[in-house]
Amino acid sequence: MYPRSPPPTGCPPHSTRGHRRQNDDHSPHALKRQCLSPPPHQHRGSPLIQTPPPLPRPDQEVAGTSRMAHTSFDHSSPSPHSQRYPQVPFIAESTNTLQAYAKDKLSGQMVEVFEACQQQVSDLARKEMCRAQLQRDIQKIFPVSRLYLTGSSMNGLGCRTSDADLCLVFEKSHQHDPINILSFLQRMFKSLSYLESSQLIRAKVPIIKFREKGSGLEFDLNFNNTVGIRNTFLLKSYTCADLRVRPFILVVKKWARHHHINDASKGTLSSYTLVLMVLHYLQTLREPVLPSLQKAFPECFSPSLAIDMVPQAPRHIPPYVSRNQSSLGDLLLGFLKYYATVFSWDKQVISVREARALPKTNSREWRDKYICVEEPFERNNVARAVHEKIKFDAIKAQFVESCRILQQKKDLNFVLPVTDTIATELSKR
Repeated sequence: MYPRSPPPTGCPPHSTRGHRRQNDDHSPHALKRQCLSPPPHQHRGSPLIQTPPPLPRPDQEVAGTSRMAHTSFDHSSPSPHSQRYPQVPFIAESTNTLQAYAKDKLSGQMVEVFEACQQQVSDLARKEMCRAQLQRDIQKIFPVSRLYLTGSSMNGLGCRTSDADLCLVFEKSHQHDPINILSFLQRMFKSLSYLESSQLIRAKVPIIKFREKGSGLEFDLNFNNTVGIRNTFLLKSYTCADLRVRPFILVVKKWARHHHINDASKGTLSSYTLVLMVLHYLQTLREPVLPSLQKAFPECFSPSLAIDMVPQAPRHIPPYVSRNQSSLGDLLLGFLKYYATVFSWDKQVISVREARALPKTNSREWRDKYICVEEPFERNNVARAVHEKIKFDAIKAQFVESCRILQQKKDLNFVLPVTDTIATELSKR
């Protein structure tokens, strides 16, 4: 629960109690370089994550639906290229504190994998240096533009080998065709001495893939996919809410990748889908580990909030104090059991926004879909890549099998080889 105190500036008072199940288990129905001064409520101890700057709040556009409002800029402030961008750090819990949830073998193994594989300060610094230089070069041609670092690099869930996701935003971005802008940028990137191997991918969300010369660091740059900025900082707020979230999610992603069920391009689960599945599980325990931040602080996560203000949301969210003190190992076992035996895949929709499972309707978004996971802002299905029954059956079977093995062995090595996982991560640095 949240402490009984006045809400943070800019966020209204709301109920802070997580949803409860009816029994002890589950019920199926139921920019520039970093500024090093941390937000007052966060704990000191690990990597710093850059975010775009606090800006004067512009007039918000009225959102008529749950879909994204167009990006809004504050025209009274200096243009982005003439302004300093102090950064807001993400400070992780110290590993000593994390040890309180890792007194058993399985939990200790999870912490070991997390500590070895998590994104380091040096990894982030490399990404930020390239982002800042690229923003300067883009602003020579498009002065009123901003380049945001998004995805796992920003939300606290990145590994040492994570690619960097970038989102380029213009004023009145909706008036520009993404393919035209990205095609122009691809040609421009060929003239930049620090970039190489740029490639335009004409996907549903088109991107330019490129590498930083020398380091080999890979980037994916999209144009105006602002929902990616919004969900980056929503997830960042969840990772700040409880120190178990980051190691838990990292291990789940490694487990899923090891068992070949974490690749949307091959019809299985995207990393974003897996993250939402973990958050949903943590929200729906009898004693929730996490609340719905969108319900508790709607102004901080409004779909109509000007994009300039989105990165500031985590600064307004106080730490969540959960009565659930389960170990990391117990949470992992519960997660596997929930999706192996409890969750009704054919009848329910995972909703982190509501902190509960919603009934599956006959709408086009959910009809005939094997797995339904709601995107917290756009409310579409982020698990739509799973469109073949054979892939869906393989995913379910892996939850069942890993749950059975882990309940018997209580040793992570039987479902995820710890030493090999760490060695693979470090070998790709």
